[in-house]
Amino acid sequence: MQSLTLTRYPTPISPPRLNLYPLRQIAASVLSVPTTGNRSEMTSRRECASFKSLAVGQTSTGDGDDGYCTLIDFAGNGGGEGTKVGDDLVVLLYHIQHACKRIASLVASPFNSSLGKLSVNSSSGSDRDAPKPLDIVSNDIVLSSLRNSGKVAVMASEENDSPTWIKDDGPYVVVVDPLDGSRNIDASIPTGTIFGIYNRLVELDHLPVEEKAELNSLQRGSRLLASGYVLYSSATIFCVTLGSGTHAFTLDHSTGEFVLTHQNIKIPTRGQIYSVNDARYFDWPEGLRKYIDSVRQGKGQNPKKYSARYICSLVADLHRTLLYGGVAMNPRDHLRLVYEGNPLAFLVEQAGGKSSDGKRGILSIQPVKLHQRLPLFLGSVEDVTELESYGDVQQTVNPGYEV
Repeated sequence: MQSLTLTRYPTPISPPRLNLYPLRQIAASVLSVPTTGNRSEMTSRRECASFKSLAVGQTSTGDGDDGYCTLIDFAGNGGGEGTKVGDDLVVLLYHIQHACKRIASLVASPFNSSLGKLSVNSSSGSDRDAPKPLDIVSNDIVLSSLRNSGKVAVMASEENDSPTWIKDDGPYVVVVDPLDGSRNIDASIPTGTIFGIYNRLVELDHLPVEEKAELNSLQRGSRLLASGYVLYSSATIFCVTLGSGTHAFTLDHSTGEFVLTHQNIKIPTRGQIYSVNDARYFDWPEGLRKYIDSVRQGKGQNPKKYSARYICSLVADLHRTLLYGGVAMNPRDHLRLVYEGNPLAFLVEQAGGKSSDGKRGILSIQPVKLHQRLPLFLGSVEDVTELESYGDVQQTVNPGYEV
């Protein structure tokens, strides 16, 4: 990876706050009516109570509190039923979420939006996928946070040709795509960060640094402890699994905290939406064309006609699929197993969904290269299973540009 000199514009980034403002203060500032006298005070109190009741109904963890639960609170309390999250992992999550807040500020800054249009030379990937300055800055932010955590042995990033060894006794290995979809940043299309967390393989500690760094990063997806993505869109959403369910937290800009808004997400067993680049239809194999033709005409296993929704942002398309069901896919041998496929597959399966490369489950694949690519199909169990039944669904010819 070539070095890059950037002009860093000042973007206001506040450090994470661990103390929350009371909900009634937030409600009073947002919902108060500009009137005078006792009537105004009574109205404000009623609105505040209603606001708090709504928040509790959406985010209550069942612990008898006011329902306002942050990401760090949630992880510290176990991270879901049947899960025991150690203190080291909580510390690591704290630093990952802080990095993502900084990236959220960066991508929203008018001073840095032009960085998404530039590119630098790299020995990996095509010109289309060449890292942009915005990717590199995001990568530096993540690496800095992981170093500061003191909990990470090695970081493998999509933006680097080889892993970065950080700390000999760090208990965790982190794989990351720091800013997926950055080429769309100048058009304000949603972007995202994708990450996965493994245990360090202590049996490799005797090996040379370069070798143990790579082997630790090439673990099978079934060994993941946690994974997630952060969606930078109209809201900044941190979606994570700690091995027991999938949960989403929304950034509250008034407090600087990620607040639990979607607890224990369950993807519908079947949806009515498919997400794929239809412009490649005539490059697809016969099985994939037959599947798409069937579902959009209502002639598949589901008698309802499917709709197409495609943003061309992996994190955004997957987030919608998690909530509404269906299938998000890239049938080309394009997405990276280590940085995108495994973390997202683990997240989807923890939400009750299914992952596949068109023939086998993603988490069962043993990576052999850091930048190994594959087709990716993620979504509802019944939709992905039906798609696989058509057999020939992996696009192998005419990708449209060099990959």
